[in-house]
Amino acid sequence: MSGDAGGLGPGDRVLVTGGAGFVGSSVVRAVLDRGAEVVALVEPGGSTANLDGLELTVATGDLRDADAVDRAVAGCDVVFHVAALYRFWAPDPSAFYDINVIGTGHVLEAARSRGCRRVVYTSTVGTLGLHGATTDAPVDERSFAHVDHLFGLYKQSKYVAEHEVLRAGAEGLPVVLVQPTTPVGPRDIGPTPTGRTVLEFLDGRIPGYVDTTLNIVDVEDVAAGHLLAADHGRVGRSYILGGENLLLRDVLGTLAAVTGLPAPTRRFPGALALAAGHVSDLVEGRLLRREPSVPLEGARMSTTHMSFDDSRARAELGYTSRPAAGALERAARWFVGSGAVRPERVARCTWPGA
Repeated sequence: MSGDAGGLGPGDRVLVTGGAGFVGSSVVRAVLDRGAEVVALVEPGGSTANLDGLELTVATGDLRDADAVDRAVAGCDVVFHVAALYRFWAPDPSAFYDINVIGTGHVLEAARSRGCRRVVYTSTVGTLGLHGATTDAPVDERSFAHVDHLFGLYKQSKYVAEHEVLRAGAEGLPVVLVQPTTPVGPRDIGPTPTGRTVLEFLDGRIPGYVDTTLNIVDVEDVAAGHLLAADHGRVGRSYILGGENLLLRDVLGTLAAVTGLPAPTRRFPGALALAAGHVSDLVEGRLLRREPSVPLEGARMSTTHMSFDDSRARAELGYTSRPAAGALERAARWFVGSGAVRPERVARCTWPGA
């Protein structure tokens, strides 16, 4: 079944959950560029700085509130469900399930009852299996995860939510799933765990690297992929939205090349990263009840090569992505321009062409 919903454009009303977030605000801009009307669902008390200057409707509501979600979906033709609790730690662990699973169920039910013609769900490549993956041997959407390798509550909750989306698709809801890899770029105000790597490099807080692979993609390419999935994605099908597979060493080397800051040269064994993650999780997370400086989930992820093949999206959707170096430079420039980087480090930056 192709499920082609036709192109988004003027006359369409579109809901973007998490519309003020990192990925969500880029999806909002991509939809507005098509001339469609946008409703951005924002959590109560959440910042809307990423939406400043845009012509749209802001709806305030918690995903855990079914009535608030239904009101936001009302009148919308297409829903991009981007919102999620994307962190490696939270003071209330149950929030991962309540937001990422129960909240997703509320979106699906509202979209079904309101007769939306398409729902695009933002999943994650974290639900895929990585056994045997290397930088040169990436995995695709057909790589199934071993449940014991779904490290952390974020991945576990997204895995369950993804299956609820697939269940809704089997029951007739026109859903398409997208699985972003490692997005970087502007407006990562959190920052996300992804953006934190860039920010910590800029601040000189990365003493070395482990042997792992990241698939780096510009957040605006990910946003464009969301729209392509809405336009042409097959119902019930998932699409990896990625860019370039790079060793972490090369990611840091690229950041060094585009900023003029030195790259770390020490390579640490994965066992050391795991040990640091366990200690940080116990002392900071469990005893002090604050976010661990070395999240255990991140440490576990660092022992695998997160290398992905996005050929399906390129062949079926017409998806494209720009070089990773440009995406990393855009991210670095945004963090510097936002004032998030220590002034003494900013003074040492030398940008290409400057």
